[in-house]
Order: sequence, then structure tokens, then C-alpha cells
Amino acid sequence: MSETIKILLLENIHPTAHEMLKAEGFVVEGMSQALKGDELKKKLQGVHILGIRSKTQVTREILEAAPELLSIGCFCIGTNQVDLVTANRRGIPVFNAPFSNTRSVAELMIAEIIMLARQLGDRSREVHEGNWKKTATSCYEIRGKTLGIIGYGHIGSQLGVLAEAMGMRVIFYDIQTKLPMGNNRSCPDLDTLLAESDFVTLHVPETPQTKNMIGAAELGKMRKGSYLLNASRGTVVVLPALADALRSGHLAGAAIDVYPEEPESNGEGFQCPLRGLPNVILTPHIGGSTAEAQAAIGREVATSLLRFARFGTTTSAVNFPQVEVPRIANTHRIMNVHRNVPGVLRDINRIVSDRGANIQSQILATDPEIGYLIMDLNQDISDAVCEDMDALPTSIKTRVVF
Repeated sequence: MSETIKILLLENIHPTAHEMLKAEGFVVEGMSQALKGDELKKKLQGVHILGIRSKTQVTREILEAAPELLSIGCFCIGTNQVDLVTANRRGIPVFNAPFSNTRSVAELMIAEIIMLARQLGDRSREVHEGNWKKTATSCYEIRGKTLGIIGYGHIGSQLGVLAEAMGMRVIFYDIQTKLPMGNNRSCPDLDTLLAESDFVTLHVPETPQTKNMIGAAELGKMRKGSYLLNASRGTVVVLPALADALRSGHLAGAAIDVYPEEPESNGEGFQCPLRGLPNVILTPHIGGSTAEAQAAIGREVATSLLRFARFGTTTSAVNFPQVEVPRIANTHRIMNVHRNVPGVLRDINRIVSDRGANIQSQILATDPEIGYLIMDLNQDISDAVCEDMDALPTSIKTRVVF
């Protein structure tokens, strides 16, 4: 490596990530809290890789104040806390963990479906308060009931498998064509799913299309006496409308794990229009909060960061051209990010030719904004070629690894 990689890991990222990155000889600093504003800008000086979870907001202003930043790892599923467009244009790939908490979230959904069907939250609270209320009224088995899954990705599809094993009928809706698992069945549109489901679960990303996608109109299309569960993003469900649907008796219960605004730290004072309503389970964004999921997330994102730092691999980045090239022995690897305009590859190859370098391998991938080039060269000339590439007016970032 041409320089020692310095890594900053915020928000109590699991020790597995720290151990893996330190084992590679990187300098790793960890902090338990999120940082913001000037404090984050100051801390990022000299940092090459930033690791965060969901609370640290990496805005355009933050990115522009971190000229040495090479990559960002989001140790979670979502990446909406990072300005992905600015990161792309500054040559900074962003990695996340789309697989590692799948099982944990799916298991929580199964548990909450059963809790809602049996009103277990209310019964437990009543007994804690000294009130004995043994009743079977409006309590059901989930066997034979219909689960409607909105968003049939990693979590949604795994949930469908578990629910089917519990004897549920499973239908799903996704804007993309997805291969059904088991006997799960695709719905042609959202309205059909809402009308047919006893339980509706949400597993969608935060996008302009999903913001407020479940409001008063959609809740009104759900079956009377059905249940809504959201473990995706807090902006997906209009909570005041959900509260109205619960008070009116149209919905029999709900389980919410995510909210439009969430506290930055643990403590009292959380406000939500669903507080105090019967048969409503409110949890503090714990869908992936298991020991197994956090360890797996640490491994997954750390692996992506290691592969990028060592080899320039970007195949799992969410905002970057996808490149993966095996290393060739006895070469130096140059990685160049540049503006996607005509003539760049010509200029780079001219530099290589003028320096008398021998290209062992070369690959270029582009998106509408940038190009990403990986080139393996003979060792004795790589530093000079790297400097010449970096001096091109089209270059954004250039580095060499040994």
C-alpha cells in the first residue's frame, strides 16, 4: 500500500469489523456515538475510510470537507444517510450490508404477527399492572391467514418462507419482477395485496416513490380487522393516518419499528401518535439488533472495504461503477476515478505510453457521471504514471497499491 490507511468507525460498530480491519495493518479508531457538523468535519481530516450506521449524516458539505476520504461503509442496510450523488462525483464508493440482518428482521416479523393476532402486548402490560384479563375475543391463530409482503427483497422473501412454514398463505407485491419462494404468490398491484391480506408487512427502501406510500387511502383499502407492520423506513407510513385507522377499529393492530424522526441517542421523551393505542407494538428500530446480525454486518461491510482498499473492488458499492479484477503478481495497481467525458482513456494510455510502461491488465467501467479505471502496471514506473494521471483535468481521484 502506498500509504497507511486510516479508518474511523462511529456508532459502536461491531468488534468483528475492528478486528478484520486492524488485521490488515490499517489504523482503526472507534467511537461509540455519531458525529455531526463541524465535529465530524474535524474528525475526518486525514481519514481514508469512514464507517457509520444510521445516525451519522454524511452530507455534501461533510464530503467536501474530507478530501482524503476514499470510501464509506454503512454498517446497516440503508444508505440514505449519505449523499450518494456527491460521493459518486467525488470518487467515493459507498458500501452497505444488504444481506446480514435478513434473518433477524424476518424472525421479528413472525414474532410480532403472532403477538398482534393474540394481543400479547396488551395482555402482558395488563398483568404487569396487576390486571387479570383472560379472554379469547378477537384472538386468532395465524395458520390459514394471508400475509401480504410489500417489497420482496432479501427480507421479504425470507419472511415469506418462514410464514409459509407457519401455515400462512403468502402473497407479495414488488415493483420489480421477483422469483417467488415456495408457494408465495405475486400480486399484480398494491391494491390487490391490501384487499386480500390479513397482515401487511413493509420491506421497502426509502425513495421518493415509497415516501408516504401507506396513507389514509391505502389503509382504507385494507381488510377490516387486519394488521399493519412496518420494519422498513419511517417515512413509508403516515402515522397520524394509521392512528386514525386504529382508533376507528378499521385496523385491529399494528407493529412499528421505524419512525419519520428518531432520537439520536437512548433516553426518554420519544413522541409518536401511536403511543397508548391498544394492540400496537412500538419498538425502537431493533429489527436487525441481534448479536448475530451485528456480527455479520461487521464482517460483510468490512470485507467490502478491505477489498476496495487492497484491490479497488467496487462490485458491492451502491453508487459506483462495478469493477472487480484479479490481481496479477509482480505488478502495481493504479485506480483512477475521472469525469465521464470523451477522450479520457486516450489521455491515460498516452501517459502510459510516454512513460514506457507495460500494461498487464486494464478495465474501465462508467456510469453517467464518472469512469472508474483499474490498471495493473510494471512496478518501477507506477508512481510516475499515477502522478501524471492525477494531474489530468478530468481526474477526480487516483491512487496506487503495491
